[in-house]
Amino acid sequence: MKYLPSIFTTVFSGKMGKQNVRLLLRYIFVLALLISFYSIIFHYLMAAEGQKHSWITGFYWVLVVMSTLGFGDITFTSDVGRLFSIIVLASGVIFLLILLPFIFIKFFFAPWMDAQAKSRAPRELPPDTAGHVIITNYDAVTTSLIEKLTSYKQNYVVIVDNLHRTLELYDLGVYVALGSIDDPQTYKRLQVQNAALVVATNSDQVNTNVTFTVREMSERVPIFVTADSPHSVDILTMAGSSHVLLLYDMIGKSLASLTIAGDCKSNVIGRYEDLIIAQAPVIGTPLEGKTIMESDLRKLYGLSVVGIWERGKFTLPRPDTIIDRTSVLVFAGSAKALDAYDEVYSFYHICKIAGDPVIIIGGGRVGLAAAARFREREIPYLIIEKNSKKARPGDNYVFGDAADINTLEKAWFEKAPAALITPHDDATNIYLTKYLRSLRPDMQILSRASADRNVSTLHRAGADFVISNASLGANIIFNFLRNEDTLLLTEGLNIFHLKAPESLVGKTLLESGIRERTGCTVIAISRDGKMSINPEAKTVIKEDDELVLIGTFDAEKSFLREIKT
Repeated sequence: MKYLPSIFTTVFSGKMGKQNVRLLLRYIFVLALLISFYSIIFHYLMAAEGQKHSWITGFYWVLVVMSTLGFGDITFTSDVGRLFSIIVLASGVIFLLILLPFIFIKFFFAPWMDAQAKSRAPRELPPDTAGHVIITNYDAVTTSLIEKLTSYKQNYVVIVDNLHRTLELYDLGVYVALGSIDDPQTYKRLQVQNAALVVATNSDQVNTNVTFTVREMSERVPIFVTADSPHSVDILTMAGSSHVLLLYDMIGKSLASLTIAGDCKSNVIGRYEDLIIAQAPVIGTPLEGKTIMESDLRKLYGLSVVGIWERGKFTLPRPDTIIDRTSVLVFAGSAKALDAYDEVYSFYHICKIAGDPVIIIGGGRVGLAAAARFREREIPYLIIEKNSKKARPGDNYVFGDAADINTLEKAWFEKAPAALITPHDDATNIYLTKYLRSLRPDMQILSRASADRNVSTLHRAGADFVISNASLGANIIFNFLRNEDTLLLTEGLNIFHLKAPESLVGKTLLESGIRERTGCTVIAISRDGKMSINPEAKTVIKEDDELVLIGTFDAEKSFLREIKT
């Protein structure tokens, strides 16, 4: 019943709707006229055969025959009467069994379906909506962002310009609105003036259009856009974008920062206010073979080992965890503590590979960004590229297919400390990762992933680290939404903070069981405007404390589900 108003609105609205109503009335008039005419003929023919029936019986017989029910209680005995019965039956098939279902579908079922579809694909939000995120594109980055927004119960809406696609996303549980991203009225209906953020991850040209369109409706709302080309940054900024992210440049630099090459100096992979997250290889250092307790890093430098990477797998260390040759330690501490560590360990060079070039497979945007970072760190590299037209002056190239052993030999593959696999195609990256791992079990292999679903596959293929376009972009956008300078450049790890949950107040960190229950580690506590980095296990959690934690995305979701609620 609740769809009836929508049905009538659909039927009677517009020029086509009025024309359809006229056709419907004509059909009803012709059908009523035909039934009346057949009833009259019925009486004449029955009278000719010596049978007498009432007018109601006449209408009854016509409807029974036209609807093909054929009860057989009233029949003609003459050939003329039977011929008439055939005519009535044939016209009934056409009018009642063919035209009537078509009319029912067109005038009732189809409008009902349209009304139901429109209820699942709204075009506007309630006037009191505020603090929501408006997303103009549904892609890998925004899919990952939506998952994060959902975990933190942050409202959002995705604009889709196609009804069929809108209904598909609705059925997947995505909050969508039907509209055009270049129409100011779309943003007006979505209460853009009260939104917390507008996110545009389309092409540079479309993002420019979106930015100008949003700025017509609101000069205040922050607009976060991605850019494919560095030349688009200024244009998007002038159009009114609040922040422009060169995602491919960020991925390349992230891969380079995670690469084991040169010395054993730590690489900063994340920060939150005064807290710094860094990681460092231990190969070739005195830390090899020691336990976390024996390393004494907390006492000597004020650094806490909050995690260990082993062949792409992040684990939470225990005091008796042994540091292997291939381990990469993840530290949490202050800038001063990190400088103290680097002052000692930057003199150690990675065993037997210092000076050997790192291999970068692919000379696209990601590969060139990684090469630029290596130049800054004075680390030698070689780029393997199929297309000689992509060569840049001053860069070292080896042209050929990375799947060809001869090409790898030209790039000194047997001596390279690490290989970065940067093509855009995940299938190619998985293939190359497996191939390189079979040739060099001891090599560090890093890869990018366009889709989150392929991250685990790349790890199984042999990658030590994988950077996902989707996760990295989503984390940066989410941090911008929360007005934070939090940055974590490694796939699978997240820094997050929140007010101390009521269930933990009054307990020590040890008693809280956070690590055991969720897989997260408390790396700092902010209290009365001061941050305590690497708090002791006996530290009591107070009501107004803010906890800063690190963990995988699954561990973060586990914390929000198990403890925060």
